[in-house]
Amino acid sequence: MAWYDEAVFYHIYPLGLLGAPKENKYDGVTHRLPELDPWIDHIKAIGCNAIYIGPLFESEGHGYETTDYRKLDSRLGDNDDLKKFVKNCHKAGVNVIFDGVFNHTGRTFFAFRDLKENRENSRYRDWYCNVNFWGNNEYNDGFSYDNWGGYNLLVKLNQRNPEVRDYICDVIRFWVSEFDIDGIRLDAADVLDFDFMKALRAVANEVKPDFWLMGEVIHGDYSRWVNEGTLHSVTNYNLHKALYSGHNDHNYFEIAHTVKRLYEMGGNRPDGLKLYNFTDNHDVERIYTKLANKAHMTDVNILLYTLPGIPSIYYGSEFGIEGRKEKYSDDSLRPALNLGDYKNAITDNPVTSVIARLGAIRHSTPALSYGEYRELVLTNRQYAFLRRSEGSCCITAVNNDDNPCQLTLPAEGSGTYTGLLSGNTVPVENGHITVNIEANSGDIWVPTDQAKAAGSPKRAKVSKTPKPDKAVEAPKPAKEPEAPKAAETIEAPKEPEPDTKPTETPVQATGTESAKSYEDGIIRGLQEAIIARMEKNGPVTDQMRRDVDNNTHHDSLINWIKSF
Repeated sequence: MAWYDEAVFYHIYPLGLLGAPKENKYDGVTHRLPELDPWIDHIKAIGCNAIYIGPLFESEGHGYETTDYRKLDSRLGDNDDLKKFVKNCHKAGVNVIFDGVFNHTGRTFFAFRDLKENRENSRYRDWYCNVNFWGNNEYNDGFSYDNWGGYNLLVKLNQRNPEVRDYICDVIRFWVSEFDIDGIRLDAADVLDFDFMKALRAVANEVKPDFWLMGEVIHGDYSRWVNEGTLHSVTNYNLHKALYSGHNDHNYFEIAHTVKRLYEMGGNRPDGLKLYNFTDNHDVERIYTKLANKAHMTDVNILLYTLPGIPSIYYGSEFGIEGRKEKYSDDSLRPALNLGDYKNAITDNPVTSVIARLGAIRHSTPALSYGEYRELVLTNRQYAFLRRSEGSCCITAVNNDDNPCQLTLPAEGSGTYTGLLSGNTVPVENGHITVNIEANSGDIWVPTDQAKAAGSPKRAKVSKTPKPDKAVEAPKPAKEPEAPKAAETIEAPKEPEPDTKPTETPVQATGTESAKSYEDGIIRGLQEAIIARMEKNGPVTDQMRRDVDNNTHHDSLINWIKSF
């Protein structure tokens, strides 16, 4: 067991949260980072025990055009500020990982400055990819080079160069010795060289026990990156997409089939793939903005905390704030926030209340960190599953319908089960429990003795009928069977006999329809990823959008993403 096996992350984009200027004028140091200290108590209060923070180091603008890997961005403070922040986190029992932007540098990074000055004679000419002294660019450098995402501001490092590899490995060693960090999130890991990542993993194994490497990967076979030789985890963009569209379309098939595919990708083992799960981050719209029905925030967060993987909350989303993509800027996704404006959020804000309770449940229920996963009930609007490990088990049930429902679910043992969100207790009868789930809500059921051992459940404050934001356009739901009424009961399949294959869960759609729904979801996710990459490069015309929408071929879309 490592610390990250039981982690609940809080994701901070510091330049945004602390209101730093968008452009670094290199005109002195402003000590903004100490303003994060009060946030540590808040992070603990909502049940998070790890922080992913970044980008942090000296850069020209948004933080991903690094100019000095060993110096805190002067808009945030100095290295002493960063040392103190990590130390304060550790005192509070919070682990810290930094953003590692190792795929590219900014144009004022020392190696690129030398390349501009000395051209063919620069000893750093091979630090960058495909430098062509017969080419040129918009900066009139008199040469061209590979970049990230079409931006010549982000100059691609040659990760196959041993000097580059050794330099970055020494940066990691420096971050550990200087700041005592516990891991790194690798930016743009889906375009990093695999041998380079193996070298980083070797350093991770060297510098600190349980040093964690997590990579930013959009789509693909995640096991290519997550294994003993490369990374411990990657960003779970597949689940991210399914969580919001599965609710907007009243389509729990998309979510459940995504989970099943990822679980199979990890060998159907709870320790196979421990992916970094999230509902939003600094690159995508806020989950509260994406949901057509704001009441679905409860369902979404219950799933985030109880499905296989490591949950993460992006700063501000625990308050249910909005954040919409803009044409030329991600600033609205990365706002400055004043913690004082949310001082009573845990008691007064329904979204914060649920997240705080889920954080406590996560830490008191080992099955959520280590347990196997098994689907129990699946319809378009109801979804239930089991998580079970030695000495711990729980059943999650969610309902995205505007009416309450009743579910009959297999349960182990005898006695009673308690809902950790509602506080309700139900008896085990004939190996099953029958539970009532409110509209647009859910619960996590555990044996009552297990609930008592974890502490008496406190009912989370759940908003009953929030009105959707009129500015949000919900996707039109596909034609589907009628949802069950409150009086109807959905029964899970009976428990299989030992050493036999579990029976298939009865569903309200044919296998062909559910498979098609899943494939459609994957295609749409790839298309959205391509549009997002295009938007980073500049204006996206209607014709460009049509070109993406008209491409429904999986392999073609994957190759398109790789081209950025």
